[in-house]
Amino acid sequence: MTVMTQSKRKSLGSLAALLACALLVCVWAQNASAQSRADRQLLARAESISGDRFQVQGSTPQGVRVVAVTRPRAETLRAIDDGFTSLFAVARRHGYRQRLDYSAYTVFIALADRTKDSQGGYSPDLAVPAGQYAGSGYDQGGYIYAAGMVLAYNPSSFIIAEHDGNTQRISDIVRYEGEHIILYYNDRALYQRTADHSRGGGHPILQ
Repeated sequence: MTVMTQSKRKSLGSLAALLACALLVCVWAQNASAQSRADRQLLARAESISGDRFQVQGSTPQGVRVVAVTRPRAETLRAIDDGFTSLFAVARRHGYRQRLDYSAYTVFIALADRTKDSQGGYSPDLAVPAGQYAGSGYDQGGYIYAAGMVLAYNPSSFIIAEHDGNTQRISDIVRYEGEHIILYYNDRALYQRTADHSRGGGHPILQ
């Protein structure tokens, strides 16, 4: 039987601790790298749609990640939280359980491509590719104006236009875009029927 001295035990213990630390650092680095790739892809998609450069990043009081062109006002951040609060409440009434966590979402805030609708009402919207809306009444010549647009389901994210007023409209847009993501995770059949507004229908989907 080998007898281990106290100093040798200490040396081996230190070596084990260093190896464990190195392993943790390696795992963290791999996870961080994967997250970084996902973030880059999401950022690239948002920038390709809006034509903006998103240089500000933070979170709402409830933990929603926000990526914006300019620093959002406190009222905007509260309105985003309010929209998710409303969304989660109606989702729970329907018995849904998935994606009811503020921190699961990322909201991009782009510069508005217009601030008034065709009737002159305050309506900060984004010009996005017409896609399946091509040739419809929404088509503005290859693009449509949208209040918001889902960017990805995992990570759960969407893009809205920057507002300088009417924070209730921000809350409504957050709830409405979030409905698509909630349905994607909780009721795929209803999601399939309501994801494409070019065939009719609108928001709110969940009552």
